[in-house]
Amino acid sequence: MSIAVIYGGNRPNGNTESLTKLATLHLEVEEIYLSEYHIEPIIDKRHDPEGFSDIDDDYNTVIDKVLAHDILIFSTPIYWYTMTGIMKNFIDRWSHMMRDENRPTFKEEIAKKHTYVIAVGGDSPYIKGLPMIQQFKHIFDFMGMTFEDYIIGEANAPGEITQDVRALVAAEQLRKKLEQTQKS
Repeated sequence: MSIAVIYGGNRPNGNTESLTKLATLHLEVEEIYLSEYHIEPIIDKRHDPEGFSDIDDDYNTVIDKVLAHDILIFSTPIYWYTMTGIMKNFIDRWSHMMRDENRPTFKEEIAKKHTYVIAVGGDSPYIKGLPMIQQFKHIFDFMGMTFEDYIIGEANAPGEITQDVRALVAAEQLRKKLEQTQKS
């Protein structure tokens, strides 16, 4: 099974990226850094008679990369107790994708994906990050995706994630699980 990591961070080599790289160490993964693409926010036209308009940005490029894989890892720092704006913007655009005449099977394709979330934040993320994990679960359930598991880590300043033994152990366990999955 092929794996894509969708990075929603805005800081290169941040704690969330570092933890995610530990979880995918030595695995074949496609890394998709949302910050490297121009993705316009959604303009909600679900109920307009003319529907959504085509948008001239990089979203189709990104979604093509995502749909090419079986396993999706959503990697996001916890900003203000939720996912980053860039990650939310990426997911918000699914409303457009589900109504795009050029992508009539988008929901069926995305429903085949197995998902994980890796998130790192400060201010008690093991408790205060859980509503964000629940938000991801609701999103995945709505889309018919299989939510496999999540990792939350606690860190704030650059490099602090190396102090969170609980997160490091969880990343190693996930890496072993993904390694087995890629072998089968």
